[in-house]
Amino acid sequence: MQSTFDERNWLAWLVKVRIIILTFLLGVELAVAQFTPTTIPLWLFISTVVLWYTLSLFYVLLLSVWREYRVQALLQVLTDLAMVTLVVHVTGGVDSSLNFLYPLVIIVACILLPRAWAYLIAAAAFILYGAILEANYYGLIPSYSTTHPGLKSLQAIIFINLFAFLAIAYLAGLLTAKLRQVDVQLKHASGALENLQALHENIIQSISGGLITTGLDGHITLVNAAAQKLLEWPESDLLHKPVNTLFVDALPSVGSERVHSEVRFNAPNGFRKTLRVMVTALSVPGRGTLGLVYTFDDLTEIRRLEREVRMQDRLAAVGRLAAAIAHEIRNPLTSIAGSAGMLSGIPALSEEHRQLLEIVTRESERLNNIITDFLAYSRGKQYHFDKVNLMPLLRDTLTLLEHRLVAEGSGIRIERHFAVKEAWVLADGDKMKQVFWNFCENAVRAMKGGGILTVSLELCGQDWQIDFADTGAGISPQQTEKIFEPFQSQFEGGTGLGLAIVYQIVQAHDGKVWARSRAGEGTTFVLRLRGIAVEMEQANGPLAASKYLDQQQNVGADTSADAAGERVHG
Repeated sequence: MQSTFDERNWLAWLVKVRIIILTFLLGVELAVAQFTPTTIPLWLFISTVVLWYTLSLFYVLLLSVWREYRVQALLQVLTDLAMVTLVVHVTGGVDSSLNFLYPLVIIVACILLPRAWAYLIAAAAFILYGAILEANYYGLIPSYSTTHPGLKSLQAIIFINLFAFLAIAYLAGLLTAKLRQVDVQLKHASGALENLQALHENIIQSISGGLITTGLDGHITLVNAAAQKLLEWPESDLLHKPVNTLFVDALPSVGSERVHSEVRFNAPNGFRKTLRVMVTALSVPGRGTLGLVYTFDDLTEIRRLEREVRMQDRLAAVGRLAAAIAHEIRNPLTSIAGSAGMLSGIPALSEEHRQLLEIVTRESERLNNIITDFLAYSRGKQYHFDKVNLMPLLRDTLTLLEHRLVAEGSGIRIERHFAVKEAWVLADGDKMKQVFWNFCENAVRAMKGGGILTVSLELCGQDWQIDFADTGAGISPQQTEKIFEPFQSQFEGGTGLGLAIVYQIVQAHDGKVWARSRAGEGTTFVLRLRGIAVEMEQANGPLAASKYLDQQQNVGADTSADAAGERVHG
């Protein structure tokens, strides 16, 4: 394929050069004929040049429709040889100054044709040139020369040209062979370089860690595929951008003690990632430092798991503590509440004493509620998994909440954005209602002066995602990170165990739950549960679905307060 491409280019080049030479010769001859007397028939010379022009245009058209470039090269060389002979004849034969065109044709033959053909073209040039001179000498054709050398002088001229033509063929062929050899070596070296470059690019694009290179000015010059995936930006948006503007924290620098560090990155979807970044100098031998290389990987999941482990440790400790002291507290608390109730029935008590007894009774009830939540949180829970449609559960919860809000005159409006009519999951329906109600209660408490609670349900891949978004005051990032831990309530009178219980329930359902919030912009609780598609049940059959349901029920039966799970903080 490459040789065919080269021959076509050489043929196109030959046509262009031929037209340039013909134009130059025509102009020179016309100028000479204008200023000096000549015996050359000008009309015959012009006709010959026009014929040569016509043949050149024919070869241009032939080049675009005929693919046999080697045959075309031979035809063009032979045609040029014949036309040179005709031009030499009409410009004086032995007196012609245009016999230098023969060496040009021989050189072109060396370039376009094999070396043996170059010698044949040189021999043909010698034969044609000698034939013209002999024919003019013996009067076989009209002669336009002004001198008439003798036979021996004519033979000397012919054989000198023979030697010249063969020498040119030899030297041009040798030079062309060397050039072709160098061209092949250059192509091999270029191919090897391209392969090496492609290998390096494939290595860079294939590594799992993110890689960014910058110039000395800090602007990005290269981004590999892993970096684009981690940063969630296309390459076109990252190139030529200052690398420092991508991250929340300052990047490490070369030459300092801090050549690697953890930095935060705000993804386009609003989530914040934690990345470990390392920096090295991009040095080239002999040219010094040309830029910097940043390599990084995602530590978000690792840091999340570390928080999960710490939280699970705290939850386990709280559970053991609650189980140990709850009963010990409840017994004397019951006695206190009963005694206070009996004292309140004494007629002789003053109004002040009755108020004090009411305080004791009310605080005893509140303490009893806290202990009840403790026990609910610390005890192992039994789950009854079944194929459940989330839509009726959501509608029932929101309907009850809406009626209560209207009765209380809270000024809170509920908006529903449900993208589907059915959302099937394997879950405990009662526990899911508890989760929904807890999210709604938190939203209502956050909007004391009224607002909008927006509940949406949509399909995300193979999971169902439910969002509870309020328009309250929002919470800080530090509070968001700990919001599912016990005793983290931000509301007056709250025990801080509602969302911790929600977290346990979601864990048992192999789901995910997290919160997104910004101060002054409200809070959104996101719940994601694994969906059951009708197509999956049809593909796997009812037996497979039943088997999976049994597995989930077994998991639910064994779930306790310190069960492992997954949670993501926004």
